[in-house]
Amino acid sequence: KECCPLWSGDGSPCGQLSGRGSCQDILLSNAPLGPQFPFTGVDDRESWPSVFYNRACQCSGNFMGFDCGTCRFGFWGPNCTERRLLVRRNIFDLTVPEKNKFLAYLTLAKHTTSPDYVIPTGTYGQMNNGSTPMFSDVNIYDLFVWMHYYVSRDTLLG
Repeated sequence: KECCPLWSGDGSPCGQLSGRGSCQDILLSNAPLGPQFPFTGVDDRESWPSVFYNRACQCSGNFMGFDCGTCRFGFWGPNCTERRLLVRRNIFDLTVPEKNKFLAYLTLAKHTTSPDYVIPTGTYGQMNNGSTPMFSDVNIYDLFVWMHYYVSRDTLLG
């Protein structure tokens, strides 16, 4: 149950040799659950990510990602030290060429399989407590849709 992939930049787990991060035990809060969790043991998000992993990359500084291989939002550059201000523009303020470029990237995302992520196709219980993995490849657009669904759905799985 370890998710500490090798970072391609130096070949070490979580980019440890380059100071990007290290593989750490996942520590969960021992605070009591509040009334927002009335169905303890049913929802696989309750103790995320320990339901699937008990060790994962802990990124350092301005690094992030499953393998600490990307820059934290707002930073860029080879060592993620350069600040970058990003402003999300209103789609109604875009020019026609900018709208076309945006729509072309959405289309590309719908036709590009994510090289890094998969999505579960069953609950943890349906996976026999993790012993029978049920995951599927996903395109980049549907990955974002699934992430939004997963974090915002009701706390009781249907």
